[in-house]
Amino acid sequence: MALNFIKHTWQKVTIITIGILVALVLIAGLLINIYWSPILASKVKKGVASVTDSLYTINFADAKLHILQGKIILYDITFKPDTAVYNQHKKEHRAPDHLVTLHVKRLVLSHIHPFTLYFKKILNIDQIIFSAPEINILHQPVKDTIHIDHRTLWEKINKTLHWAHAGQILLNDINFRYDDRSGNKPVISALKEMNIKGNDLLIDSATQKDTSRLLYFKDIVANLHNYKWKTNDGRYTFTANNLTLSTYKSQLNIEGLALQPVNNFFKKSLKDRFKAGVDSLQLNNFDFLAYHKYNRLRASSLIINGGGLDIFTNPNKPVEHKSKISSFPNRAIYNVPFDVKIDTVLVNRIKVSYSEYNRQSHQSGGITFNNTHGIFLNVTTNKPALQKNNIATARLTSYFMDRAKLNVLFSFNLTDKLLSYSYKGKVGPMDLQVLNPATMPLAMFKVTAGTLREFTFDIKGNAKKANGTVAILYNNLKIKLLRADTANDMLKRKTIESMFANIFIIKHDNPDKPGEVPRTTNVRYVRLDEYPFFKTIWQTLLAGIKPAVGLNAKTEQAATAMMDKKALKKKNRELKKQTRKQRRAERKLRRQQKRAEKKALKEMQDD
Repeated sequence: MALNFIKHTWQKVTIITIGILVALVLIAGLLINIYWSPILASKVKKGVASVTDSLYTINFADAKLHILQGKIILYDITFKPDTAVYNQHKKEHRAPDHLVTLHVKRLVLSHIHPFTLYFKKILNIDQIIFSAPEINILHQPVKDTIHIDHRTLWEKINKTLHWAHAGQILLNDINFRYDDRSGNKPVISALKEMNIKGNDLLIDSATQKDTSRLLYFKDIVANLHNYKWKTNDGRYTFTANNLTLSTYKSQLNIEGLALQPVNNFFKKSLKDRFKAGVDSLQLNNFDFLAYHKYNRLRASSLIINGGGLDIFTNPNKPVEHKSKISSFPNRAIYNVPFDVKIDTVLVNRIKVSYSEYNRQSHQSGGITFNNTHGIFLNVTTNKPALQKNNIATARLTSYFMDRAKLNVLFSFNLTDKLLSYSYKGKVGPMDLQVLNPATMPLAMFKVTAGTLREFTFDIKGNAKKANGTVAILYNNLKIKLLRADTANDMLKRKTIESMFANIFIIKHDNPDKPGEVPRTTNVRYVRLDEYPFFKTIWQTLLAGIKPAVGLNAKTEQAATAMMDKKALKKKNRELKKQTRKQRRAERKLRRQQKRAEKKALKEMQDD
């Protein structure tokens, strides 16, 4: 009944003919697959042996050729070095420094042309997909390698292939491991959740020296998710949510970059610590080939958007006398272990905070710089570049304590052994009471009133000392001196001392009277070796601020003497008071004894 619609003989003939053709195609495909699979396997193995000079072998569990789809599928591929051949190459002084082992669960080659490959020696594939490849690279330098094969890949395969092309190569869900044994201890790096896409691979006589291509690809896009790494000392964890590299665009993009201290380590450690984070980072005109081959970082610009830097000290650490010279920016650049040349670094919306623990107040305090924007120029360790220009500059705009606008220009000498630097700038108007989160725990005083009109500074220094000028214009400054109350974990007011400071020491205005010339302080500061760069800047400025508000060495000595005198008088008063109390107690005791004696005598007389 189902075939009642076939009423004519030609319809039956047509259907039978189509069925026979389909059967023939399927049978032909099966026969071709059986015939071509061994040939394909042989071609692949010979090709690998030819390209690698028999150092590597390749094997796979199964190969299927789908002639109608133009597709080849290989299963369980293993690409590994031949140990015997490697040892022979070492004897012949031509062994490589790197050995690669590769395992792929499934390899799909789409729109391949087997007849063209077999008869014309031309390999042309639209797409190659590697599923879950496991890549292991062992780096163990062979010092006596002198016979190095400098032939290009094209020169190694041109006897087997006229040319090779692949439109797109995809490596999905890569498991990568790099074992570096070049140092005293093996260093192992591992990457997961990584994808790589290579576009327009072409290997021929023209592209073998094409500098616009990387590894014969027009573009390679690498994408890494959820990267996590711990520093060698175990103190910090480095994470990145997403990393994307494009060799065609010469661009590296990183999102969600963070450096966090390991809490379990710092609970037992007495060291200072910091944390940093960046919302996004973009490196432009990044020469990946120079970085990969020669360990040179070249880029026209680095753009950092969003994030922050928090620097804070461990409250339990002892007083250190260890040099902190490595915290100077010019020394930090100098210590970078590879050749760097970045023309411009742009930062946007960065928050910087610095906190410190005061043993006297038993509290922590700090300062912040919010919404920081700026530009850094000439960040380099490249010797030819430094001979032309050895000065790196940074022009920054920020908001001090999230209130007053700060403009500052830094200059760093990148070749001076004394690490010379300079900075000058201006802080705009603000209410001075916003300084209390820093002054109360760190300087033991509270600003109760005062308005800053302008604060300017111009400082030059190096690793040993700093000098310059500081000018702070303000009105109606009043303070309250504090002391620590350890019993209640708080700071209390020193009433008498505060009155004395406001009456005799503090200069409430600068200039003292309208129309007068404002006071300007000449700063000469000698750096302590254990002070890091940021603290050195703060202490240098403080050395200029204190005299400007009346807290110079002479007034501090006078205040100390006055305080000591008052403390001595107070102590004498307390001692006299205690003496009077003791005398009263002694007189009372004697009266009580006399009464007791009289009472006892009377009782004896009565008896």
